[in-house]
Amino acid sequence: MNRIPLNVTCYSGHTYAEEPRSFVWEGVEQQVKDIEKSWVEPGQRCFRVRADCNKLFQLCYNVAQDQWWGIEVQNSKSKV
Repeated sequence: MNRIPLNVTCYSGHTYAEEPRSFVWEGVEQQVKDIEKSWVEPGQRCFRVRADCNKLFQLCYNVAQDQWWGIEVQNSKSKV
């Protein structure tokens, strides 16, 4: 799956990109409904988020490149 550069609006407290709030996916602004997981990798901060469209995404901010990217991930929650 290819990583896609994204425009992300985020909360920034004492550091930039502490928590994503919304992002543009396929031309549509998606609000972050829930942050299911967050972690740090060398040179980037990553988040697994559920958007208001109920899809699951991985968003990562690359510090050196000052760039957000994202992918849609397989939804593990089945709808009943």
